[in-house]
Amino acid sequence: MSVLLGVQGLTKAFGPRPLFRDLSFDLSVGERVGLIGPNGAGKSTLLKILAGREESDAGNRSLRRSVKMAFVAQDDKFPEGMRVREVVLAALAQEPLDEHDRETRATIVLDQVGFVNLEQPAHLLSGGWRKRLSIARELVRQPDLVLMDEPTNHLDLPGILWLERLLRAAPFAYLVATHDRAFLRAVAEDILEINRAYPGGTFRTDASYDIFLERRDAFLEGQARQQESVANQVRRETEWLGRKAAARTRKASSRIEDAANRREELAELKYRNTSAGAAGIEFAGTGRQTRKLLVATGIAKSMGGRELFSEIELTLTPGTKLGLLGPNGSGKSVLLRTLSGEHTPDSGTIVEADGLRKVMFEQGRTALDPNQTLRKSLSPNGDIVNLHGRQIHVVAWAKQFLFKEEQLDLMVGSLSGGEQARVRMAQMMVMPADLLLLDEPTNDLDIPALEVLEETLDEFPGALVIVSHDRELLDRLCTEVIGLDGKGGSGRFASVSQWLAAFERAQIDAEKAAIKSARAATTEQAKTAAPKTKKKLTYKEQQELDTIEATLLEAEELVTQRHTEMDRAATSSHVELTNACRLLEEAQKEVERLYARWQELEAKRDGN
Repeated sequence: MSVLLGVQGLTKAFGPRPLFRDLSFDLSVGERVGLIGPNGAGKSTLLKILAGREESDAGNRSLRRSVKMAFVAQDDKFPEGMRVREVVLAALAQEPLDEHDRETRATIVLDQVGFVNLEQPAHLLSGGWRKRLSIARELVRQPDLVLMDEPTNHLDLPGILWLERLLRAAPFAYLVATHDRAFLRAVAEDILEINRAYPGGTFRTDASYDIFLERRDAFLEGQARQQESVANQVRRETEWLGRKAAARTRKASSRIEDAANRREELAELKYRNTSAGAAGIEFAGTGRQTRKLLVATGIAKSMGGRELFSEIELTLTPGTKLGLLGPNGSGKSVLLRTLSGEHTPDSGTIVEADGLRKVMFEQGRTALDPNQTLRKSLSPNGDIVNLHGRQIHVVAWAKQFLFKEEQLDLMVGSLSGGEQARVRMAQMMVMPADLLLLDEPTNDLDIPALEVLEETLDEFPGALVIVSHDRELLDRLCTEVIGLDGKGGSGRFASVSQWLAAFERAQIDAEKAAIKSARAATTEQAKTAAPKTKKKLTYKEQQELDTIEATLLEAEELVTQRHTEMDRAATSSHVELTNACRLLEEAQKEVERLYARWQELEAKRDGN
């Protein structure tokens, strides 16, 4: 397989211990690689080095000649004052194309990623559409290799599904850094983990994420057994060397040197195995057995003149695990805050059990004081944390959340997003609750922390309402989900996939209705316009017009069938999936062609 990009002996450090050391791997034509690793492992730094945006301390990076490489960073930044179309055109400034070809290529790519209004200012876009524009800016150059750093950030669930389809049908190779396990399963055929837990700093499998997990766990178990074996050897050697000086003189110098090497090996194994740990997250319930903790009846809420939701009915009891779904801006966070009591519903009632204890995890972790030290945030009343009657020193408490003692005097505002999330969860853990309300708690968490969070939420005895884009966590936790459509409507669904299918069907129906409405408006306009000399349709054209509606219905049914085939192919090989995506695209284009032809024939019939 032809290598596009390779690195040998790559090293980068920002402190006494390197982020990574002596990394070596290749990225080849057609490879679809998922990049994972704990927070702080250096994934973003590695991607910047691969993209040529940052220098390594040591090692070599080699890019094959004539290879076009694209990089989608975490932060989506655009030049001040540029419009959507201008952002993409600017990416083609150095391409050997004439103006018409640039315009055509930009329009095609922007249509591919879903833009309708190409003249809107880029700085006014929402987070999800900024991400789409960042991707379009890179794809328009028709790259051979694409590097992506957390591309699902800011995308809602329909947006993530769109990105999955785009990547599965992509002609380019890619390396995608992500913590989204469902996304990883959908787009990666090769997993590369960067982690100090491994001897060479990486662990790679040319297989799916699930197979990667099996092999990774087997390796780490073997490494833990190795540590135990080396520790026993070091203990025996230390006992022998410590008996008396005479014994040491009789011991061969090579054995003494070997004992020292074993100590170094043990220290390195301890360091690596400690690096493989995860944060200790655990939420405590109050043990309350009240049958109904909270009952919402017919609640509705509007903001900014727009109805977000109405007629919401729900009953929360101990053990309820409810997910809230919807596109960005549909009102999920508002509904959560209405249940918390922060917002008052415009209509309907919310009845709480007496003395109900609620704990809220806010999106963006707004409850944290950025100007407070980590020590004060973890233990506001001194150096002792009272955890449900058990006293823990703040240093031990900090270590449970993967913080080092030297970090305790850092300001919370200087911590990374994942570190801030762990601080907020530590604060919540000391507050027993009947009801947990969680707004995007998975943002910025690495996979080990996500797995621990998932486990503790599953064991939480109270009620739980959660907003998240992490499909795997929602599917494993929630027994029911409420989906908001962003237009005031809502529905109950058994799973995330069921809601996504219903949402996509509604989107397709809305697009069809919009096209038909536009066609009807055009026809009406033609009727009321000044009389013109009508052009007669030919016999064949009249026949075509008479049958085109039936043909359209068949074409739309084929689109629905192709959608089903693509979803089924998602669990099959890459070749089958690519073919299914191509057939779906062809079917959609045929529907668009037929609508355009229908409009053209009617316009000719009416003299336009």
